[in-house]
Amino acid sequence: MPALIDLSHTIHDGLITYKGLPAPVICDYLSREASRANYEGGTQFQIGRIEMVSNTGTYIDCPFHRYVDGKDLNDTALERFVNLPGVVVRVDHSARIEVRKSDFETADVQGKAVLVHTGWSDHWKTDRYFENHPYLTAEAAEYLRDRGALLVGIDSHNIDDTRTRNSRPVHSTLLRKEILIVEHLRGLEQLPDRGFTFTAVPPKFKGVGTFPVRAFAQVT
Repeated sequence: MPALIDLSHTIHDGLITYKGLPAPVICDYLSREASRANYEGGTQFQIGRIEMVSNTGTYIDCPFHRYVDGKDLNDTALERFVNLPGVVVRVDHSARIEVRKSDFETADVQGKAVLVHTGWSDHWKTDRYFENHPYLTAEAAEYLRDRGALLVGIDSHNIDDTRTRNSRPVHSTLLRKEILIVEHLRGLEQLPDRGFTFTAVPPKFKGVGTFPVRAFAQVT
């Protein structure tokens, strides 16, 4: 049987994904104890309540995240999220945090979900995770666009270099061409370089360009 490999971080109450954005609040809207008054025979249910920003946990970016005229989660075809043939490009963050055009030149990225494995997810839920993280260069994004990548994911805090607050060239280049982005992946060390499919499906929201996903790979 094909193996399913979970590539998502767990979202829990109080999780900080991006400094400056609020953590999710996960609680009971109706607790089991309170629900007993509504039923007989010891029947009880829990109804949860979740309050969070859309950039929480492992999430996917659609064009609307960057462009007002871009497709949102609702407008993006389901086929763009499911069973994409995948390829992994590996750049160890201990060597450098800059992921360059040259790192992709030996990979067949056309029509692929291109997942960048840096090992940075080892720092998840630590202060180090937010600073001096691996990122793609603008030239690398242009190369992936020109070579026909369908989706680009990374196991890092951001696919862009956040040390420069006023520029997001990778988001701008990829999302303008409807190349989806997945950030905060984990577990990419479990994948082969090729021979798998990638899936990351968000809910079907209108007017939203980013949302958490359960990202996973199926190794064939």
